[in-house]
Amino acid sequence: MDIKEKEWLRKEFKRTSKKDLIEDLIEKEDHLRSLRQETLEILELYKNMGQLLRRRAFKHGSRLAVEKRLKGVWQGCTWEEYYDAAKAIGLGLYSLGVRKGDRVSLLSQNRLEWIFLDMGIMGIGACTVPIYVTLPASEVAYIISNSESKVYIAENKVALNKALEKLDECTSLKKIVVIDTEDCDMSSDMVISFEELKNLGKELESKESGLFERLTDEVEREDLATIIYTSGTTGPPKGAMITHSNIFAVLRGLGAIVPAFDTDVTVPFLPLCHVYERVAGHFTGILAGITTHYAQDFDTIVEDIQAKKPTIILAVPRVCEKVYAKILSEVKEQPEWKQKVFNWAKDIGAKVSHLKERREEIPLLLDLQYKLAYKLVYAKLRDALGGRVRWMTASGAPISREIIDFFNAAGIFVIEGYGMTECTAPTSLNTLDDYKFGTTGKPIPCNQVKIADDGEILIKGGNVIKGYWKMPDETKEAFTEDGWFKSGDIGHLDEDGYLVITDRKKDLIITAGGKNIAPQNIENLFKEDPLFEQFVVVGDMKKYLVGLVNINLEEAQRLAKEEGIQFSSPEELLDNKDFSSIVDKHVEDRNKHLARVETIKYYRIVKQPFSEETGELTPSLKVKRKVVMEKYKDVIDGMYSKEA
Repeated sequence: MDIKEKEWLRKEFKRTSKKDLIEDLIEKEDHLRSLRQETLEILELYKNMGQLLRRRAFKHGSRLAVEKRLKGVWQGCTWEEYYDAAKAIGLGLYSLGVRKGDRVSLLSQNRLEWIFLDMGIMGIGACTVPIYVTLPASEVAYIISNSESKVYIAENKVALNKALEKLDECTSLKKIVVIDTEDCDMSSDMVISFEELKNLGKELESKESGLFERLTDEVEREDLATIIYTSGTTGPPKGAMITHSNIFAVLRGLGAIVPAFDTDVTVPFLPLCHVYERVAGHFTGILAGITTHYAQDFDTIVEDIQAKKPTIILAVPRVCEKVYAKILSEVKEQPEWKQKVFNWAKDIGAKVSHLKERREEIPLLLDLQYKLAYKLVYAKLRDALGGRVRWMTASGAPISREIIDFFNAAGIFVIEGYGMTECTAPTSLNTLDDYKFGTTGKPIPCNQVKIADDGEILIKGGNVIKGYWKMPDETKEAFTEDGWFKSGDIGHLDEDGYLVITDRKKDLIITAGGKNIAPQNIENLFKEDPLFEQFVVVGDMKKYLVGLVNINLEEAQRLAKEEGIQFSSPEELLDNKDFSSIVDKHVEDRNKHLARVETIKYYRIVKQPFSEETGELTPSLKVKRKVVMEKYKDVIDGMYSKEA
């Protein structure tokens, strides 16, 4: 914090006479600077994730490290227990013949065993290959085979059967380990239980004490830590090769701008097999000593957050959008005077948010109005998220300014960022000290960003992968001749150096009239309306744009009751002509905010909700545009075949 910022803080709070608060903030900033320096020194001293876990266990041995809510019950372990479990697993795999550089595939939901396995695998110098639980047997077999995994870890019977069904294709596989053996056929010599694996490790430790530590110390920074397979919508999945050096580069970059404290608490709900949760959550938690409480599942997020009161929340825009839409829907059921109070508070909050962003003084009257608005409206949102959140992320897709302002006014700072698997998660990030809403922040210190002549974002740095596993042609295609990674995204750096994402290069719509349109901007506008759960814009090389819509059934019921429409189930409304008129009006209202060429001429309601299980959404809840367009090609063609 420089002198100018300190003076701004003192001026901001001068009239409140909270001198102690100001000095406390300045003291915390000085502590933050010390913490940043300590983080950098740690990352210089050590060379792999196994060593970082060992250090954390030594420093915070008896402190709670991690919990997971499983079937309604919280199960946890200390840092020492965490390390011991990872050691037993690593040595168990070593007993099965896994050696430095070998690959181990892992298919499981978030659970304690997941992180134990991950750190045990990397601790002996092997490489973790996470697999999404929603993938079909054919893709699971492809990843096991392509990565040449020696061992496959299956969470349960379903995961086990996915491998057994295609076992003849997995020629490299020597052993299958099952975590939850209930109803599993364990008769094959190839299949053992998770407990058996741990016992093998404990036996080896008793015979060769210190072996795990020696194996860990042999792991170099440039050794592979993990191979993460990216979406295969345009061909077979590609295995992004991430080294310990890549991970350390990200930890170093994040530590320099958004360091975490060992007093921080998180309640993760994104899948660990996704690079974002794994690096920014799991690995950062080990480095900082964060206490982690994994939510039971996506449906229990709010309940779990209220129970564990996190200080940091790693989320994606769709989570923020769903929370905001639910709040708007509930407000519309209130008396008219309460709705007016809410809208007044929302307006006040937005004004304060804009002033804070510009580092401008908040006028006395507006400050008093904001305090009242906070008590009447915003405090409820903060309490719903545990009451202690310092900041939360909304990375991976655009999010509307209206939603950001709302959360910010509640004292929950929403950090927008940008990244991808090939960059070991983050590339650019807004921070508490340096942000501009509507952008994804400035490039983090571990990488550089520049814009190609055609607008594509190019990235170079220590966090960028060397290439794709066993795919030299695809690797060559992914980089420019002078070594910059081609992101596939379109954007620009504004006059202050903040990165602005326009769209995916391949998703840009070019109309028949030659107009370039970014569909995500339009989709975001529609999703601000609580009625629209999902909205996909289509129109490449067409005269006009059309849309595919998922309806929010809770909001649909509310609107139908308001209009006196009779129905026996919310799904029935999707075929109701009177309800269709309501949807028409909502589409018309959104169109009023768009240029003529950007308006949606026709739309069709897709009755089946888009989901990860049915293939339309990624694990971070982004729409797989190509999958949707292929799946609903006939519906789309119908909107262009004749004038509706």
